[in-house]
Amino acid sequence: MESDYAIIGGGVVGLSVAWGLLKRGRSVTVIDGDDGSFRASRGNFGLVWVQSKGMKQPAYARWSQRSAAAWKEFADELGNNTGFDPALEQKGGYDLHFSDETLAETVANYEILKAKLDGNYPYEVLGHNEIRREEPEIGPKVAGAILHHQDGHANPLKLLKALAADVRRMGGKVLNGKTVDAVARNGGFQVRCSDGTTVEAGKTVLAAGLGAAELGPKMGFKARVRPQRGQVLITEKLPKILNRPSLIARQVDEGGIQIGATNEEVGYNDQVTTKGLSTLAAEAVAAYPILAKAQLVRSWGALRVLSPDGLPVYQQSREMPGAFLVTCHSGITLAAAHARFLPDWLEATNDAPDLEVFSEDRFDLS
Repeated sequence: MESDYAIIGGGVVGLSVAWGLLKRGRSVTVIDGDDGSFRASRGNFGLVWVQSKGMKQPAYARWSQRSAAAWKEFADELGNNTGFDPALEQKGGYDLHFSDETLAETVANYEILKAKLDGNYPYEVLGHNEIRREEPEIGPKVAGAILHHQDGHANPLKLLKALAADVRRMGGKVLNGKTVDAVARNGGFQVRCSDGTTVEAGKTVLAAGLGAAELGPKMGFKARVRPQRGQVLITEKLPKILNRPSLIARQVDEGGIQIGATNEEVGYNDQVTTKGLSTLAAEAVAAYPILAKAQLVRSWGALRVLSPDGLPVYQQSREMPGAFLVTCHSGITLAAAHARFLPDWLEATNDAPDLEVFSEDRFDLS
């Protein structure tokens, strides 16, 4: 076999899995798309986030918590190996509220989840005066916030760069500009690309994001993924004005403020709109009035990868044993889990995490 694993998809999800497999001594070839591919890894909000995840499925909260806890060691190793620091900061994050009613409702839901997690859900509720002490630039319209101490953020582009560099450093192959047309299994796997390239591997992992919708059924997966557009705004570089990230805005390591993001069901349209961007700007100024004076330097739209219930999907194909589907919309948050723990699931070791709740079988019951 040319490689132990062929990984279809060279974004954060695919490269994180490749990195973890290489750490275990496996040989890996990553097959990445061309510049026209939809790339969630290059357009996301960069949060390493536990808060609000798993409200209806505590296993997702636990999986997110496990990944968040592993992120620092993961980021440190990547930075030391490559010189590209993913700029992780984990000092907690805010869910800001503009009314006492929505704040109270969210806290009530968090208490239910906290009980299901045996109390392991570290958050505190801050009233307006308390959040203002933490964030002096907070606006008068903010009624309060939930500060979750497991949250943080990173630089997704630096993470992507570090992963690609370290995968190559460890001997992994990364083939760029390839479109996979077909996957065949005859003893091992033959992954065929539109330009005639064929990669042979003992196992294959489909981590192609939205590309899984077309290729997945050919490999025996349901691959029920759909796009959801998110638009974001970026300001000029500013002095430090935000101490922690929120779901409304975060100050990146270079100094700019990233404002986002919309949640729009518009198919595969990743364009920005005046309505979407103006809505984001208005909410950001309401939360942090100082941003009204900031210059905007760019904006973009990107497509999230969502399953029907919003949870990750981890599935081995029954038609093609040895082929795995790995997809999620929280590729940054789950990067450490995909690098540190998911390879044990792929290799079926004694340390493999129990991911049965994330199989595609759940969609047969819906």
